[in-house]
Amino acid sequence: MSIEMVAIGRVTSTRTAPGGDDWDSESSSIALDPQQVGPEALAGLEEFSHVEVLFHLDRVPVERIEREARRPRGNPEWPRVGILAQRGKNRPNRIGATIARVVAVEGLTLTVAGLDAIDGTPVLDVKPYMAEFGPRGEVRQPAWATALMRSYWEA
Repeated sequence: MSIEMVAIGRVTSTRTAPGGDDWDSESSSIALDPQQVGPEALAGLEEFSHVEVLFHLDRVPVERIEREARRPRGNPEWPRVGILAQRGKNRPNRIGATIARVVAVEGLTLTVAGLDAIDGTPVLDVKPYMAEFGPRGEVRQPAWATALMRSYWEA
């Protein structure tokens, strides 16, 4: 099955290359395309503290897509796990998803903090984060994931 999508906007960021940690220090903006959304598409979004941003990891070459298991970040101390059991960028459909803090909304520009997308990244969708869509019940994860994320958001 094939699905066609059109980006509704693009990320503007000081980061121009994938990789690295300390994403919470990053302030980014998303400029929405007036050909894809109406002038009031962001109306009311300033009432929310966070948004979920879905974006296309367009800088990942098709030949680098992973479909099997690998060690996260190539770390030999971590177990081999399937690409769908980690959040690596080399995913089959190259879709990224991040919950970012809303900083400002002005016209068709959304400014956020903590978005782990680089400059020029195509944005597929923006959704307000609602607590009721957060996890229900206990959240668990393996130790390697906790270690990997230790400095992902903060230095």
